Amino acid sequence: MPRGVMAVLVIMVLLASMPAHGGQKVDHPEQALREQVPQPYVVQPGDTLWDIAKRFFKDPYQWLHIWERNLYITNPDLIYPGNRIWFDADYAERGGLRVERVQPTAVIRPVQRLEPAVDPRRIVHALRHYDFVAEDELEGVGYILGSNEERLNFGAGDALYVRLTGAVSSPSFDVFRPTDVVKDPHTGKRLGRLVVHLGRVRLTSSLEQGEARTAIVERAFSEIEPGDRLKPALDVDPSIIPFVPARDHPGTVLFIMNDAAEAGQNQVVGISPSAADGVRPGMRLLVFRKGRRIRDPRSGKDVDLPDEPIGELLVIVAHKHASMALVMRSTKAINIGDAVHSMIR
Repeated sequence: MPRGVMAVLVIMVLLASMPAHGGQKVDHPEQALREQVPQPYVVQPGDTLWDIAKRFFKDPYQWLHIWERNLYITNPDLIYPGNRIWFDADYAERGGLRVERVQPTAVIRPVQRLEPAVDPRRIVHALRHYDFVAEDELEGVGYILGSNEERLNFGAGDALYVRLTGAVSSPSFDVFRPTDVVKDPHTGKRLGRLVVHLGRVRLTSSLEQGEARTAIVERAFSEIEPGDRLKPALDVDPSIIPFVPARDHPGTVLFIMNDAAEAGQNQVVGISPSAADGVRPGMRLLVFRKGRRIRDPRSGKDVDLPDEPIGELLVIVAHKHASMALVMRSTKAINIGDAVHSMIR
């Protein structure tokens, strides 16, 4: 017999056979209830005759005697899992059983939007080689001195010396070289510089400033030279979870990596909304192309058409003066100066 049917049968047995309790005389000892049984009992899927008999009867081994006197009960549709039952002396004519049937309840919740998965390889590749630094961070926290072999360039596995000029807390550093100046395309204000990551070095001696410290090149993307600068290593978290921000974060496309004239899917761009504006990694933003200005054919006046969404961005790093974002998709080429807004717009 299925467990669910057995659960219903035992309750119907109780309904037909159980006397009222609360000090009344019990004609059959197998029907004697335990005292102070917590009420009510909620019928559970998979309940067995033994489970419920053991909960309510002083002698659960006697449940077979109850069943033998009630073999005529065969309808399994009277009580369902989820119903709450009480054993109540006021319901003696019903076998001491009171049942409250659970009604179906509709639960209304906002639709949950499933964000598309992001290939972590695109994120790691995007920031392993390129970055943006503000003007006050351009010198970094140190630089490459050279090596004992009088070499002019270094690669992975090479031992060299570095000089630290700023306070640091980690022995790992990204080696970088400044490239283009980044300016606000609308105001002309100088914001910082684009940098190319040449590789990563790790100290093999202590972190004190000023003196030459030994280090080893852990990986190299290009030739590392004396004078190349150091900044604390940026470990990219590939498990960025995309989300739609609760408010708008307006800004502008500031630059396109690799000195490209236009950007498309899988390319990295710099945008002006930054950590100071509340931007965080994982934030989904939209790129808008400014609408054309046309002449109204009837009034003869100029009319500005609405801005057109042309792409979607995923913020991967938020600096204090700018953010780096990955182009997730685009319908047209993205250019410097295009507007950026949150997806709630």
